[in-house]
Amino acid sequence: MRKELVENGGVPASLLWTLAIIAGLSVANLYYNQPLLNRISADLGVTEFEANLIPMITQIGYALGLLFIIPLGDLYSRRTIITVNFVLLALSMCGIAASPSLCFVLAASLVTGVCSVIPQIFIPLVSQFSLPENKARNVGLMLSGLLTGILGSRVISGIVGEYFGWRTMYYIASAIMFLCVFVVLRVLPDMPSNFRGTYAGLMKSLGGLYMSRPTLRLVSVRAGLCFGSFLTLWACLAFKLSGEPFHAGNNIIGMLGLCGIAGALTASVVGSYVRRMGVRFFNYLGAVLMISAWVLMYFLQNHYVGYIVGIILMDIGMQCVQISNQTCALSLDIHASNRINTIFMTTYFLGGALGTLLAGTFWHSFGWAGVVFVGICLSGISLAVTAFTKH
Repeated sequence: MRKELVENGGVPASLLWTLAIIAGLSVANLYYNQPLLNRISADLGVTEFEANLIPMITQIGYALGLLFIIPLGDLYSRRTIITVNFVLLALSMCGIAASPSLCFVLAASLVTGVCSVIPQIFIPLVSQFSLPENKARNVGLMLSGLLTGILGSRVISGIVGEYFGWRTMYYIASAIMFLCVFVVLRVLPDMPSNFRGTYAGLMKSLGGLYMSRPTLRLVSVRAGLCFGSFLTLWACLAFKLSGEPFHAGNNIIGMLGLCGIAGALTASVVGSYVRRMGVRFFNYLGAVLMISAWVLMYFLQNHYVGYIVGIILMDIGMQCVQISNQTCALSLDIHASNRINTIFMTTYFLGGALGTLLAGTFWHSFGWAGVVFVGICLSGISLAVTAFTKH
């Protein structure tokens, strides 16, 4: 039986964990392609650069969904929005699996990106209805679910792609999305809206929020830059490891995603310490860890240990940056939480799309050294933004 939620009144642990699991399952759709890009490239007869358009288009779709879908959570029933998105996700994943050409994959990937924004409805929901003293911790738990979904997606898709083909992974994902529809209808209660007016008025208010809150602009940009650095790694890792000297299969590439479990474990810890240690501290720490990871993966690029330790550092650093900045953003105005999260996450994933695009371009022209250069530059700019600002 669904329990009605009250603002700042607390979220039941059972609902919190269910939302975290569903968030992980839905965000996984964005990342199934990463260990499979070399297989998709060979199967569809396209170049590595063209295959790299798949994760980039998916990220752009996600940014569009954040911009146009997430604000609806302040205006309409969040339960209805989530249900519709899961249905569309199931159809788009099935479409990717059956696609005969790259154009069809790209079109379905765009829809997948748009509809995979469900976790970004959950996060402001949890922030709005959690007890004040538990907000950062609960947001951290949701992000742990997200990161676990990201890690699991790479591992599972790598194994499934290696032994059963890349299309099988997408058929499985489609079935999972259909299952999530029934879970959401079962457990998620209806909640009051935060905005009275029209959709046009709602979207217009985004501009007002963005222009009137410099802190929101700051935390969004520096988190987006680091996310671009993070996705730079995963955009080209399959190409790097499938070549000399590794000749790794999709299963090995996917298994490297397990190294990021350290980041998933870090997320809830960071969420608990943000108020105590401060947002700037975690931004410095996160950016430095990410730069260190890139340096390590450059000098040990022909050894698995370099990638194992590098991925661990990268994931921990990314969680430090995202949780601290997102918690800061969501605390700015509880009654505009979905719209604030829209601005934050749209900027965040545009940064991810930028990193993916630059990674593919520099990999094509300069190889792994070019990829490392992009990753260090994006993290370094984020670090400089923190150093020269007050928040």
